[in-house]
Amino acid sequence: MATAAQVCSLDNYLVLPDHTMDDRIAAARQELGRELVILGHHYQRDEVIRFADFRGDSYKLSQEAAQAGGKYIVFCGVHFMAESADILARPGQVTILPDLNAGCSMADMAEITQVEDCWENLVRAGVTNDEGDGVTPITYMNSTAAIKAFCGERGGVVCTSSNAAGAFQWGFAKTPKLLFLPDQHLGRNTGYKLGIPLNEMVVWDPYMLNGGVDPERLKKARVILWKGHCSVHQRFLPEHVDNVRAKYPGIRVIVHPECRWEVCQKADGIGSTEGLLKMIRQAPAGTMFAVGTEIHLVNRMGKEFAAEDKKVITLNDSGCLCTTMFRISPQHLCWVLENLVEGNAVNQIKVRDDVKHWARVALDRMLEIQ
Repeated sequence: MATAAQVCSLDNYLVLPDHTMDDRIAAARQELGRELVILGHHYQRDEVIRFADFRGDSYKLSQEAAQAGGKYIVFCGVHFMAESADILARPGQVTILPDLNAGCSMADMAEITQVEDCWENLVRAGVTNDEGDGVTPITYMNSTAAIKAFCGERGGVVCTSSNAAGAFQWGFAKTPKLLFLPDQHLGRNTGYKLGIPLNEMVVWDPYMLNGGVDPERLKKARVILWKGHCSVHQRFLPEHVDNVRAKYPGIRVIVHPECRWEVCQKADGIGSTEGLLKMIRQAPAGTMFAVGTEIHLVNRMGKEFAAEDKKVITLNDSGCLCTTMFRISPQHLCWVLENLVEGNAVNQIKVRDDVKHWARVALDRMLEIQ
């Protein structure tokens, strides 16, 4: 085990090879015992996720964070996920993100002042009032704690790709319109799945006057979509579906709902990360899949299901890597764990109490939606 002096500097770890961390991580985990839970998102690299006590998508890991025992929650994911874990954690629990640079480009596309400006525009246009009597705001889990709190305070909710349809139905039971942010593709695909025509959904561009939306279209719209996207899933194109079908006749194409509407319409199945895994698990032996999601997960699926005589390949041969998730390395994980052994909680994620209250309200509502 490293000494207290050694664990102070991350630089001492980053120069070491990945495989040299394994025994040290295992030793630190053993010493921390039940005081530690490690959460690993499906997009995390193999060298890190192998140490996770629980792995899953953002919804599943939110549930695990809410139920976690012990003192320390080490979240191998990205910043907004660790924020949510801190919001759901019990008093005295400490949430740690191994690398503070592990952010999310989608979450960064909805900044709180932009969202507040959008809301003021909706109020001035007579679409809603300050309390949200005309519009229910729904934010995807891939958003900052401030955006979650914004939605919670105005009667809204957080959702994931697993329960987005349920969140939409919940919102429509309250108001005739929804404001969905920050991922326009998940919002469009979810609305369309529920029977909302494309012409009843508009895109709000925070960098354009009045969102770039014609006032009449705004009044007629049932869903107002924020102009944001996932940099990984937006790279999948309709021609990728056509190409893989031509190359592998009979292949099943399944994609994440963060993909473009045009891609989802060509797919055989659409699902959250857990949903995609379920589709493959339930398929008969001999089935071949092209999957439109993050490459680390696709490669892991390929290895896992090969034993069941199922072939899993990526929809796009160029591969789509979540670069921010990739930032978390075995060296970062070892560093935070050995610091915990020495009594140092580095990279702690702490959400302000005023933000935490309303964000917790929105997250609690999410956990009640199927």
